[in-house]
Amino acid sequence: MFGDGAPTNRFEDFDKAEVLLLIGSNTTDAHPVVANRIKKAVKNGVKLIVIDPRKIDMTKSAEKHLQLKVGSDIALLNAMMHVIIEEGLYDKDYIARVSEGFDELKEKVSMYTPEYASEITRVAADDIREVARMYASADHGMIAYTLGITEHHFGVNNVFDIANIALLTGNIGKEGTGIMPLRGQNNVQGAGDMGCLPNQLTGGLKVVNEADRKIFEDAWGAELPAEVGHTQTAMLEKMTAGKMKALYVIGENPILADVNMHHTTQAIRNVDLLIVQDLFLHETAKIADVVLPARSWAEVDGTYTNADRRVQRTRQGIEAHPNTKGDWQILCEIATLMGYEMNYNSSEEIWNEVRSLVPHMFGGMTYERFDNEGGLNYPCPSVDHPGTFILHERFHQGIELKEKSRFVPVDFSPPAEPTDDEYPLTLTTGRRYEQYNTNSQTAYYPEKIKLKQTEETVDMHADDAASLNIEDGEYVEVASRRGKVKVKAKICKKMQKGDVFMSFHWAEVPTNSLTIDEFDPISGTAEYKACAVKISKLA
Repeated sequence: MFGDGAPTNRFEDFDKAEVLLLIGSNTTDAHPVVANRIKKAVKNGVKLIVIDPRKIDMTKSAEKHLQLKVGSDIALLNAMMHVIIEEGLYDKDYIARVSEGFDELKEKVSMYTPEYASEITRVAADDIREVARMYASADHGMIAYTLGITEHHFGVNNVFDIANIALLTGNIGKEGTGIMPLRGQNNVQGAGDMGCLPNQLTGGLKVVNEADRKIFEDAWGAELPAEVGHTQTAMLEKMTAGKMKALYVIGENPILADVNMHHTTQAIRNVDLLIVQDLFLHETAKIADVVLPARSWAEVDGTYTNADRRVQRTRQGIEAHPNTKGDWQILCEIATLMGYEMNYNSSEEIWNEVRSLVPHMFGGMTYERFDNEGGLNYPCPSVDHPGTFILHERFHQGIELKEKSRFVPVDFSPPAEPTDDEYPLTLTTGRRYEQYNTNSQTAYYPEKIKLKQTEETVDMHADDAASLNIEDGEYVEVASRRGKVKVKAKICKKMQKGDVFMSFHWAEVPTNSLTIDEFDPISGTAEYKACAVKISKLA
C-alpha cells in the first residue's frame, strides 16, 4: 500500500503520539523493552488503547481495553472506519491528494456498523465508537501490532486493514504517527533486509526484477534465479511430496515452533539430507544428519537491525566456544567447498559489500559511524546523511502524489477451525516473559535464577474450569483434532470464557502438536492464534 514493508516510524515516536492503538501484542511478555517505553509514554500523557482477547499486563496502563473475540480484528477495524467515515472524522483533501480507492473502502465498511461488528467481536458498540473517535480525532495517532495480527490464515488482510485505518486518518508520514510492527525476534527486520525472504534480495530489491538481479550478478560473477523462492509453508509441502530433497536450518527449531507438529516432523524426516546450524542440540537438531555448531550473539561481531529500521553494532563480548564458527564463516567455507570461492575476512567486510550494492539504503552506514553514533535508521544513502526517522513524509507535503497509496478493503472471515460441541474451546498461543521461543537457549538458566513460570500451563477462565470440575494446578489433557498434551491448568483472570492460552516454549508440552496447519495464502504464515480444542480432567 505504501511501497515499503518497513516500519514507518521510530520507537521515539511512542513518546510523541497522542493515541496509541496496541493491537494483537502481548508487549510486556514478548517485547519487554518496548513495553517499558510505552508505559513511560503513557505516564507522560499518551492515551493507550489495548485491543486484545486477553486481559494482558498492558491493560493496566490502558485508557481503554477492547477485549475482542479471537480473530475478529477486521470486523472491529472496519467498524471503526465506518464510524470515522460516517462522522466525517477524516481529511477529504488529504485522501483525494494521496490515495486511491476511497469509494471502494467506504462501500466495504458501510455494512460494518458498530452494532453489527459487536455481534462478531463481543465488543460493545459504544466502545467501538469511542475508540474510533479517539484515534481519528488525535493529530498524532500510532498503531503497534505483532503476531496476534499476522498469525492467522487472514493475517495479510489484518495488516491491510491496519494500513487502511492509518491512511484514512492521515496517520502516515509524520512524527508521533505511523505503523510499528513489533518483530517476533531480535533480528527479524535485519534478516529480511539482508535477503532472507523468498521474493527479495538484499535491501528490498526484487528477485523478479532483472535490473535488481544484475547488481548482485555483476558483483558476484554468478547468475541468480529469476523466480521467487518458496515460503516455509511451501517448503514443507514440497518435502511431504518428496520434491525437496535437502533442508538446511539455521538458528531455528521448526519441529517445536511450527504448527501441526506431527505433520512438520514427518515432512522434515522425508528429506534425504537435514543440516542444522545452531547453538544447542534442540529437537530438530536431534534428527539431523549433520549438525554444524555455530556461535551465539555474544561470541561474534556484526550488526543487528531493530524493529524500527535502526542498524546497530554488536561486538564480541566473550571468548568463543571451542570448535564453533560464526554463521557467515560456516556459509563461506561450505560455498567454497561446493566450488564457489567466498573469502570474506570479517563481518565488517561483508557489511561494506552490502553498503556498496544497495547504497540507497545502507551506503552511509559505516562501522565508524555505528561506534560514534550508536545506531542509524535506514534509508541512509551517504556518510553525511543522518538516517531516515520517518518514511512517507511526502504524504504531508501538500503536493499531489504521482504514485498514490491505494486502499485495500477487506472482509472479516472467521478462524479456519470453529468450535463445536466436541471441541468447544478456542486455543490461542503466544509467548511467556522469561522463556524465549522454543526454549532452546533459555532452558539453560542457572537454578539460582528465580523464575515465575518453570513449566507450561493451560490458562483458562474460572467458569470453564468449574464446568469441567478442574481445579487450579491439576493436570489436564488438552486435545485437538491433531494431537493431545498433558499440562497443568491455570485459572486466571486474563482469559475470556471459551478461550484458553498456551505458549510453545516447552518440549515436554509440545503445544504445536495441537495447532492447525492452515496458512495465509499470500504470506504463508500459519494460524497459530486459533484452533478448536477440548479439555478433559485426568483421573
